[in-house]
Amino acid sequence: MSDRRDFMGMALGGFTALGGIGALMAMKKTWDPLPSVKAAGFTTLDLKDYKEGELVTEKWRGKPIFVLKQTKEMMAKATENDKKRLIEVDGGHYMVCVGLCTHLGCIPGYRPDTQDFLCACHGGMYDATAEVTKAPPPRGLDIPPFKLNGTKIALGVTGPEYEKMLADGTTLRV
Repeated sequence: MSDRRDFMGMALGGFTALGGIGALMAMKKTWDPLPSVKAAGFTTLDLKDYKEGELVTEKWRGKPIFVLKQTKEMMAKATENDKKRLIEVDGGHYMVCVGLCTHLGCIPGYRPDTQDFLCACHGGMYDATAEVTKAPPPRGLDIPPFKLNGTKIALGVTGPEYEKMLADGTTLRV
């Protein structure tokens, strides 16, 4: 009789433990972010696909990301300070920034004929490196966190190049 009670107690304890583990796993699964949220966390772009002088607007975390491969003329006009804002990949220089004005969050328009950006809300202007050329914006367009891997750039992941930009004050953490 005692052996049967011991067996029943151990069986009940085992089933209770399995049920508890199952319940904990289900709770953990509800706390994990959805796959769509995880996918929105970072975006990978292959910079070799972009053409010189042509602005391309990508999307990252619901924000517009401007990518502009610099032409020789743009590089000739850029100051050394402006060049700090550019990302160099495979011999090309790229302006990659969040396309929201740092004044009030409007989306500046790119003007290919003058190779600059104009924010129509309050007249703020940025050059081809996304640095302010006319106030009221308090700073250049923000550079999103990025990590380089060959010709690919992963937005949303912090790499050494981005850390250097943060350290020297080229951009603020987004």
